[in-house]
Formats: sequence, C-alpha cells, structure tokens
Amino acid sequence: MSLTLRAISREQHLAYIQSLPSASHCQIPAWADVKSEWRAENLGWFDERTGEMVGAGLVLYRQLPKVKRYLAYLPEGPVINWYAPNLEEWLQPMLAHLKKQGAFSVKMGPPVVIRRWDASTIKKGIQDPDVKRLRDVEADQIEPRAFEVADKLRRMGWQQGEDGGAGFGDVQPRYVYQVPLEGRSLEEVHKGFNQLWRRNIKKADKAGVQVVQGNMLNPYDLDEWQRLYEITAERDRFRPRPKAYFERMWKVLNAEDPNRMRLYFAEHEGERISAATMLIVGGHVWYSYGASANHKREVRPSNAMQWRMLQDAYALGAGVYDLRGISDSLDETDHLFGLIQFKVGTGGVAAEYLGEWDFPLNKLLHKALDIYMNRR
Repeated sequence: MSLTLRAISREQHLAYIQSLPSASHCQIPAWADVKSEWRAENLGWFDERTGEMVGAGLVLYRQLPKVKRYLAYLPEGPVINWYAPNLEEWLQPMLAHLKKQGAFSVKMGPPVVIRRWDASTIKKGIQDPDVKRLRDVEADQIEPRAFEVADKLRRMGWQQGEDGGAGFGDVQPRYVYQVPLEGRSLEEVHKGFNQLWRRNIKKADKAGVQVVQGNMLNPYDLDEWQRLYEITAERDRFRPRPKAYFERMWKVLNAEDPNRMRLYFAEHEGERISAATMLIVGGHVWYSYGASANHKREVRPSNAMQWRMLQDAYALGAGVYDLRGISDSLDETDHLFGLIQFKVGTGGVAAEYLGEWDFPLNKLLHKALDIYMNRR
C-alpha cells in the first residue's frame, strides 16, 4: 500500500474515528479543545490507490520556552495500523511533516498492548514476598507482534527511557486496568468481582447509597464535583486541576458527541460523598477522574458508583470498561499500592502498553528539553 499523509479537517478526523470500533479519547478532535494550551493539528493517512483514509492522528504542539520550536505530541496515538509490515512508510512521512511544522522532537504513544495479567495472577504476585513489580510476574497473555513493533521503532531511531522517556506535559499511563465486557453477561461480570467488592456493593445498597448522574453545566453539580475533587487532591497529595478545566472538558467533549462525557455522584442521606467522570469513544469506556469525601467511607460509595458505571457501560454496548492507570508496583508499602488493590477487585485484567516513544528531530534541543524536565 502506497501512503500519503496530509493535514485534514476536524470533520474528516471525527468521521474516521466514528468508523472504528474504538480509539483513545486522547485522539479525538475535541481533545485538542480540552488541551487548549497546546496548538493542534489533525493528520490523515491515505491509500494512494483508492484515496481512502486509512489512519488519523491528533498532534498537540507545545512551544519550547524562549524558542520558536515545538514538541509534537500524539497522546495514545496515532490511530494507524501498527502491525503493518511497512510501519516505516506510515511514520517517516509523519516525521517529515512535523519537522516542517517546526517540531524539534516528537512524542507518541502507540495504542498497542504488549502483555496482560489476570486478577488471580496479580493476587498471587502480591502474596509472593519476592515479587515487587508487575513485570516480575509471568503474564497470562503476551502479544508477540507488539515486540516486533518495538524492534521496528528502535531501528527507525525512536527512543524510550526506562519509564517511557522524558515527557513535556501529560504523559499517559503505561499500565492500565480493564474489565472486559464483550461476550460476558452482567451477571458474569458481577461474579468476577472478588468477595470484598461484592460485599461492599451490597453494603452500599443496604445503607441507602444512591448513584445519580450530574451535569457540569449545572453550577451546583460543578461545585460539588470540585469540592470532592479538591478534598481528594489534598488527601492523595496531588495538584488539582481548576474548576474551569472540567467545565471546558464537559462543554467541548459533549459538543463533539452528546454522550462523550458523563458525571456520576454517590449520595448518602442527601449528601454527595463520591464522584467520578466517564468518557465514551465507540466501544471503549473509561473511568476518567475520581473524587471522594474523607468521611462515610464505611457506606462504600466508590464501589456502588463503579458498579453503576460498569452497568451503564454495558448498556451502551461497550466491549471494555477501562479503569485507567495503575502503578506496576505490587509492594504493599508503596503509596500507590491501594489503587491496584482496589482495581484488581473488579476481576478484570492489567494491561501493559508499549509506552511512550520519542524521536529527536533536533538532538540538541531534545537534550535541552530532557534537562529542563528533569530539573522540574
């Protein structure tokens, strides 16, 4: 297949994404509006013989301080045939185009899964004192073609650091936790939860926890979301995003597709004690942001909310419910351990992606960026 690459309109890009079973929410045209501090461009790959679009990519450009040169970033993209034997013919024109646009370095995240671990395998790993990381545990599924993709990228000059390389801005998770829904009944999904999860869902129900949908254009819902989110940020020691970010996210994503983003609250005795956002692209549904109060944890609002979101994802016909990032640490003393422990309770699978890769178009500026990022 002979390929050409050119800039496309948002409409063309969206039509292509809508023709696929699913794609990352970071590769839809509206994601550029969420990341409004970056300049954006939509790229399309075309089959020269038929003129048909066969791939697409959202590129975000971030200017290097004091220099009119850019980092070009394709989060969880581009959306191309990663297993094509002629991968170089897909990526070389992209690099040439981005260089022309003033990029000094390119960062991308191939949406290619390399390994998967079942919940029972992870549980065994947690119980083994010699096991500290997920990669120390033998995977249940390995995708040999993913290793071929990694080899091809290295041969082309793409680089990867120990943890996916230095990043300028948002770096997407390499390890995620997913609950497969395709070909399973809701009853089977519920049965797949561990005993504690099932007990907690029951406990929440008995305590009268109600899960309701909200709307970030409603000032009360937005304020309640932000209140719970900031409580969570303080507790988990991360810097919270401003309220305007979520309001913009809601507006731009739902303008592209009215069912792109949802907001959920768990209520108990009239008080909102837990909240979460959900993103939907085709058959892939993500739990995106979560927030909860410091009190009333005993009524298990988070379990109730996740179960409701899972049921809604199932009703939408989703093939996968994605709980997003986990750390690969299986060490109980690690502060991120609780996250994997909570997600493993759903009985799903941990998936490892190929991670993010960098291509320095200007080695000097790329090195300067690396030093700048490491000092931050």
